[in-house]
Amino acid sequence: MTPRSFAALAFGALGLACQQQTGATSGLSTPTSTTDEGVSTADLTTSGGGSDGSSSGPTTSGTTTSTTSAPSSSSTTLLLDVGSDKDLGGGTPVGCKGKIDFLFVISRDVNMNVVQAQLVDAFPKFITTIESKFEDFDFHVMVVDTDEYWGIPWQCTPVCPDLSCKEGEPCCPYDYNPGTICCPVPDYPCGDLDLVTACDETLGAGVVFPAGKYASNHPCKVDSGLRYLTKGQSSLNDAFACIAQVGTGGWNESGAALAAAVAPEINAPGGCNDGFLRDDALLMVTMVTPSYDDSMTAVEEWYEAVVAAKHGDPGAIVMFLLNDPECPAGNRPCEFAKMFPYHHIADNDDADYGPAFNTAASQVATACAALVPG
Repeated sequence: MTPRSFAALAFGALGLACQQQTGATSGLSTPTSTTDEGVSTADLTTSGGGSDGSSSGPTTSGTTTSTTSAPSSSSTTLLLDVGSDKDLGGGTPVGCKGKIDFLFVISRDVNMNVVQAQLVDAFPKFITTIESKFEDFDFHVMVVDTDEYWGIPWQCTPVCPDLSCKEGEPCCPYDYNPGTICCPVPDYPCGDLDLVTACDETLGAGVVFPAGKYASNHPCKVDSGLRYLTKGQSSLNDAFACIAQVGTGGWNESGAALAAAVAPEINAPGGCNDGFLRDDALLMVTMVTPSYDDSMTAVEEWYEAVVAAKHGDPGAIVMFLLNDPECPAGNRPCEFAKMFPYHHIADNDDADYGPAFNTAASQVATACAALVPG
């Protein structure tokens, strides 16, 4: 057990003792976790929502840990149910103090267009649920895609060899459906190619100009001038909708993209993600990916990179995966998510991601309260 983990458990026990003396309840209780091959699978019981069995309370990989309710404050509360008034309990976190870095890793797999649209639809309720209940809530929101290449390299080639494009139609050097269509992305931003930077073609860099089929296909308005959204961003929901629609053309290197996004160099001054990760903030990672992963690196390498980014404390991270909650053998993203003490795995085939985000919100509250900043 790391010093931070020990301190977090001791702090939680102290909070429980204080509650017992005063008769107060936090509205959030976490039953004793059990492990299966070192992975916690206990449900996180809440007032107003529940788990599908794929979430876990705070444990450490390879150990079994009993948990207690998170300490609470009387100043503010967090809602569990998105858009509802059911009190989750706990107040302004004494650990992260309302600072949360949200990192979304969104696959560019060919079948992800519906999933991306549903994620965009669920985001406003999720962020409002948390933001409205923390007086000093301070967030960073960054999206990374899963391919180092920007857009479709050949989309703007003005030559159509062996193709019969109608007058006025965009020309492409490759015909997806011979004889029926020339260009698959007629709104592709060929006029803005001069805006593409080296960071747009760097794996793990925040997305601010998605391009391709089903992508936003225009530069997104990010007030900070950085590659992520910050507190005070105007039209936050519209901005997220722009950066989150990364399109469906490219590889699915989800694990490698996540590891690259939290690397020290890319977050250092002058790096593509300059200042995104903060030492005193909770990190919530949302991975939206199919069951396979094209990354050439191992699951253990992804895990080591993310934990190292939070100074060796896996309890400073909430892992939320939209994938397959059954976690069949060979599903590397699922295997990865279950390595974290705070994790929730939901079905990316669900028609509504709201309930899954409800459960994720409860994990954020618990993890924030126990966080010992690095």
